[in-house]
Amino acid sequence: MEPVRRAITVERPVEDAFRVFTEELGNWWPVETHSIAKDAVETVVLEGRVGGRLYERTADGAENGWGRMLVWEPPRRVAFEWHITGVPTEVEVRFTPEGDGTRVDLEHRGFERVANGTERRESYNTGWVKVLGRYAAAA
Repeated sequence: MEPVRRAITVERPVEDAFRVFTEELGNWWPVETHSIAKDAVETVVLEGRVGGRLYERTADGAENGWGRMLVWEPPRRVAFEWHITGVPTEVEVRFTPEGDGTRVDLEHRGFERVANGTERRESYNTGWVKVLGRYAAAA
């Protein structure tokens, strides 16, 4: 099954684009539609290291895990296991200088391992558009 592939360009140097995506995730991620606890989410945390966690934290301190960092290569590449749907898939994001900005390429793969993989793939195919749009607005 083909992975979901999305790309955008942001008007930031690669170091800034990477930082906004990884360190400021809690400021722009659309938790109201793309999270487990929805409106109860206070922030989203990405621990910047291989083996680090990706999770949401609610106002009462509860944490819901989203994934685990597989690759941490600042400021060029990050990849993480994504397990919100149960069976893990993998998301890789690459940051490439392009003119005065940065091209951000996202690939979400592994849907062949997931029950209802075709439907899940289609959901993420449209979902990443919203997520990357929010990221671009923040960057």
